[in-house]
Amino acid sequence: MVEIELDGKKVEVPPGSMVMDAANKLGTYIPHFCYHKKLSIAANCRMCLVEVEKAPKPLPACATPVSPGMIVRTHSDKAVQAQKSVMEFLLINHPLDCPICDQGGECQLQDLAVGYGKGDSRYAEEKRVVAPKEAGPLISMEEMSRCIQCTRCVRFGQEVAGVMEFGMVGRGEHSEITTFVGKSVDSEVSGNMIDLCPVGALTSKPFRYSARPWELQRRRSVSPHDSLGSNLIVQVKGGKVMRVLPLENETINECWLSDKDRFSYEALDNASRLTTPMLKQDGKWIETDWQTALEYVAHGLRNIRHEHGADSIAAIGTAHSTVEELFLLQKAMRGFGIENVDFRLRQTDFALDGQVVPHLGMPIAELSTLARVLVVGSFLRKDHPLAATRLRAAVKSGAKLSIVHGSADDNLIPTANRFIAAPSDWLAALSEIAVAVAAAKGIAAPAGLEGVTAGDVAKAIAATLAVDNAADLPGAVLLGNAAMYHPQASKLHAISQWIAEQTGAKFGYFVDAANTVGGYVVNATSKNAGVNGGLFAQPKKAYVLLNAEPELDAANPSQAVKALRGAEMVVAMSAFKHGMDYADVLLPISPFSETAGTFVNCEGRAQSFNGTVKPLGETRPAWKVLRVLGNLLGLSGFDYENSETIRDEALGKGNMDLSAKLNNVAKTAVAGAFFGNGEQLERLADVPIHFADAVARRSEPLLRTADGQTPRATLSAKLAEKLGVAAGDAVTVSQGQGSVVLVANIDARLPANVVRVAAAHESTSVLGDMFGPINVAKA
Repeated sequence: MVEIELDGKKVEVPPGSMVMDAANKLGTYIPHFCYHKKLSIAANCRMCLVEVEKAPKPLPACATPVSPGMIVRTHSDKAVQAQKSVMEFLLINHPLDCPICDQGGECQLQDLAVGYGKGDSRYAEEKRVVAPKEAGPLISMEEMSRCIQCTRCVRFGQEVAGVMEFGMVGRGEHSEITTFVGKSVDSEVSGNMIDLCPVGALTSKPFRYSARPWELQRRRSVSPHDSLGSNLIVQVKGGKVMRVLPLENETINECWLSDKDRFSYEALDNASRLTTPMLKQDGKWIETDWQTALEYVAHGLRNIRHEHGADSIAAIGTAHSTVEELFLLQKAMRGFGIENVDFRLRQTDFALDGQVVPHLGMPIAELSTLARVLVVGSFLRKDHPLAATRLRAAVKSGAKLSIVHGSADDNLIPTANRFIAAPSDWLAALSEIAVAVAAAKGIAAPAGLEGVTAGDVAKAIAATLAVDNAADLPGAVLLGNAAMYHPQASKLHAISQWIAEQTGAKFGYFVDAANTVGGYVVNATSKNAGVNGGLFAQPKKAYVLLNAEPELDAANPSQAVKALRGAEMVVAMSAFKHGMDYADVLLPISPFSETAGTFVNCEGRAQSFNGTVKPLGETRPAWKVLRVLGNLLGLSGFDYENSETIRDEALGKGNMDLSAKLNNVAKTAVAGAFFGNGEQLERLADVPIHFADAVARRSEPLLRTADGQTPRATLSAKLAEKLGVAAGDAVTVSQGQGSVVLVANIDARLPANVVRVAAAHESTSVLGDMFGPINVAKA
């Protein structure tokens, strides 16, 4: 450690630290613009000049390394005068926009100008003007004259997002931040650049000119989207959500948010919101009151149970529902004798039921410290944007990342090895890796892998995993969303678990949604799910849907819709109008912003939150709706007064540490496989980032991004040549009973027999399973 004196106080910091680090450790504030604790040092703004004894002139605190015995003064006359001079330079060209600037009230430049700015300017020349830029639907670059060239946005793109979408051109007073020619900003974490901008140059396009910071009330919440459980500050005005910002939590989302977490609030107030209970009578929808609607549901469920038995009814939730909602759904249904309750709409292999409660298997923060990682079946960057930023940081620190997947997507992370194979060959790829690991460790390969020979890629992956000093080089084998949805998910689990055990690596799942782990913990899973492949494969007489939109959320949407249309009664509990063609009752329930609840994230951390605004119209929190329905069905134990009581019953009172209930270790024997002949075309389905859940897929700004466009049919170069198809041509894609015409895209890195067609979008909802045989022809 190096000891220095800062403003008369002694402080010790590690060698190589900067003066700014020492000041932060003491809690001493040094004014700055370009410095940010998560970004590299640029020393552009010079606002952090401090006096260092024996130095001939003031030095920038962010870029001056400490040395033993150094004496620093941050608020001496010399330092303050230097800081005031820099502020005068920064304000030379700055426009006098404060009264109309969106950043007004939360602007770093404004705040520091009060302390370090002069009352008048000596600058009489013309101020420079920078032309506005177009950066896409999320970031506004209308007032780039305000930019002070701190380059935080440029560094964020390069270092955290992994893609340089902003750059600086010109020199001197002609310097300006710009996008690349004709390009918009398309990163899935681009909104963080708005937070980083210390002036009003980059602002939020959806929020622009809608409210002033001092008019907003700030409330804590938790993201209802991916499995990280990012902490949010929801800003409210007049009973409406106006903006969502990150709440800093180093152990989960650091100080970042994905664009989905940040901008999905735009859906909370749009025209598709369901605000009144509705019944279908004679094929027409009529609005009704809650009492009538719920009595209709209770009466209908009683009749169907009486006529067809309890097994003819199923309840389907989603992993975007809270712990409280899923707990009451299963409690009400089981209390009524119904065992068909599940939230795993996209899962097709249920062989591990009762053995495994999938979770990450480590704290989220440890992702940044891993040294060797194998990720199996994950569209990593789009499925888990902030987990990807942590793995990107790990690789920058020397980690070796290997991937087994069906497409060579650019995760913007330097990748040591990629094993790209058709989905039906993932087990064969892992079999080769297991054999290579066994050879590297000098142990016998598991029974069932006789005859499997490891290829060069498998050997290279095994070499990165099977290291001698495993304790010093933390490793992980992690299964992604596609591996969870895979028809051989249990076999992929067993062999991945064996690889992790033999290499001393941790083993886990990223899991797919905000409350996937919570759904398992509260037992919202059906023992019958694996029978005939899910609750839609064997059509029921009645379905109760909680936040679920099976036409977009199911593994086989055409099968799901057919089952729903054939049912005698379908009850849809949703925040949005959907399923108007197959539902009989629509019950308006609150989205995450209008209810209290708990999500359990991928590491097994339970996080509770309160509603941030009052429910819209006649909307009610789902737990209240299920409580009343339980009472109308004549069930006992449905007299809850608040969501905390339900949480305590579901998780155990005061029990927010659920580690004892989680388990990734299965007792299934390892099964191997050999590569197929590749003659049959196979579908590889991703779930596009902005279509993964009901809220995100209705946010207008997100739908205008590159990730919000209509999916294409991506073909391998070999298949495209065989069919005579060029990029941009129309192709007919058929699967099961359905077919659809899509625009073709060509990816030379795709396996020859793989066709990538996204799920969760209305344009592809007539197709069948997310994995399996598929046919393509030139339209």
